[in-house]
Amino acid sequence: MTAPTTFRIGGDPEVRRLGFGAMHLRPGTAEARAACIAVARRAVDLGVTLIDTAHMYGWGANEDLLAEALHPYPEGLVIATKVGIRHTASGEGWRHAGDPADLRAQVDEALRRLRLDRIELLQLHRLDPHVPLPDQLGALRDLREEGKVGRIGLSEVTVDELAEARSVVDIAAVQNRYNLLDREHEPVLKACEAADIAFLPWRPVAAGESGARTEIAAVAKEVDATPTQVVLAWLLARSPVILPIPGTTSVAHLEENLGANAVHLTQEQYDRLGRVSAPA
Repeated sequence: MTAPTTFRIGGDPEVRRLGFGAMHLRPGTAEARAACIAVARRAVDLGVTLIDTAHMYGWGANEDLLAEALHPYPEGLVIATKVGIRHTASGEGWRHAGDPADLRAQVDEALRRLRLDRIELLQLHRLDPHVPLPDQLGALRDLREEGKVGRIGLSEVTVDELAEARSVVDIAAVQNRYNLLDREHEPVLKACEAADIAFLPWRPVAAGESGARTEIAAVAKEVDATPTQVVLAWLLARSPVILPIPGTTSVAHLEENLGANAVHLTQEQYDRLGRVSAPA
């Protein structure tokens, strides 16, 4: 099977479909920070043109680190980030923050941390149940019209929520949990495919499970690849709108992940993988 290697988010910009999720880059010591910077730079060296981050990842530290590692950004690199969540000292450690004034402040903070004049893909990390959706998306739409945001995306939404959001503003991307062994959000993927909306599956590799499944291991052996590469290749073949964003803190694992670009599945192998069921 031959899958397209690029996708135009919201019609433009064009990115390579296999991107990088920066969530795990959590610098602590100077040594850890240097290692995280090395991973981010290696991702770009290997041709990654889409990197996903969020305010929630270290409460700004992840965005700061990406700017330190990659600014001035190479031409064609898209840094996508997410807003809509604030840190708290109690409970789950976070709260919804979809008030329009708060969203505007969060975007300004992200622009400062990332050293950008415009965020090409800004995603609402969670819909705030306490704020009308038109107010949340209206704030992001206003920021887009002001030139601070290029395209608007959503995260963790249902088909109905996506449809409601699209009645307010154009949606360029959706980020939901999805992988070969977890296809709960298949209806959302299909809705994105029908509308040519980018679908960024978070947790695209079922960590610790893919390599233990005999069916996946068998295909990996047939194509001389690792189980991780096989499940990523399956995602790339699954739909042209899927943009996997596997993350890691290891250069070796990064190189393994991106090696999935070179894995080509036959139709029979793709179908066989598709029949693998989620663990009970």
